[in-house]
Amino acid sequence: MASNIRTANHTETVLRAQNLSVYYGNFLALRDVSLDIPKNRITAFIGPSGCGKSTLLRCYNRLNDLIKIFRVQGNISYHGQNLYASQIDPVEVRRRIGMVFQKPNPFPKSIYDNIAFGPRINGFKGDMDELVERSLRQAALWDEVKDKLRQSGLALSGGQQQRLCIARALAVQPDVILMDEPCSALDPISTLRIEEVLHELKQQYTIVIVTHNMQQASRVSDMTAFFNVEPTEKGGRIGYLVEYDETQIIFHNPSKESTQEYVSGRFG
Repeated sequence: MASNIRTANHTETVLRAQNLSVYYGNFLALRDVSLDIPKNRITAFIGPSGCGKSTLLRCYNRLNDLIKIFRVQGNISYHGQNLYASQIDPVEVRRRIGMVFQKPNPFPKSIYDNIAFGPRINGFKGDMDELVERSLRQAALWDEVKDKLRQSGLALSGGQQQRLCIARALAVQPDVILMDEPCSALDPISTLRIEEVLHELKQQYTIVIVTHNMQQASRVSDMTAFFNVEPTEKGGRIGYLVEYDETQIIFHNPSKESTQEYVSGRFG
């Protein structure tokens, strides 16, 4: 089921999926998705479990490549360049398109070394102290940890650990930040803090977030893509894109009845 490509008005497209289908072996997980991710906006992916939200997210920085039976049909481009072209280095893709995962995953290192790890690997030659401080400030964590930078990142609270992971992603100076349910394991106060961070970050970064929290999607995102699943004859389920538009339209005036039912909590 093809969907119209749409982006925020007068905004540069950073990532573009065109007629994208994702397979794991012979299993079709996500079918015929076309959508644009606009620059300096927050785009939310919503939909029931198994509809392909995280699968698509991981296509953008080629994390699915780590699964041997994964393959794609169609095209994903980044600033107009095919991300799956043979000459493209997946490691460089992951530097430019960072990922923050559902569960905070600090390295078993100091707070400072968590931030410095990526830049060191990438041969950063500048002022590391300044980079660490800037990254922690961007993630609204500096004031809480500036006096304990040599302590383990694992000693922080869950919300602080997730902001540390955001700061770690920012330290390699990406262009895009992908977030796979970054607040699902956090309490409401920590969640609100991260949402505040996202509003600040979109001034400099393009952000794509997968969330099951409808209130969060409506609060933080500029664009929203609703995915759903359909059953197959053999008892499987295939994910597909139902509708993609500005968040206010998706939540208040969607064009598809299934979108209205999902965002209003009638199913899912």
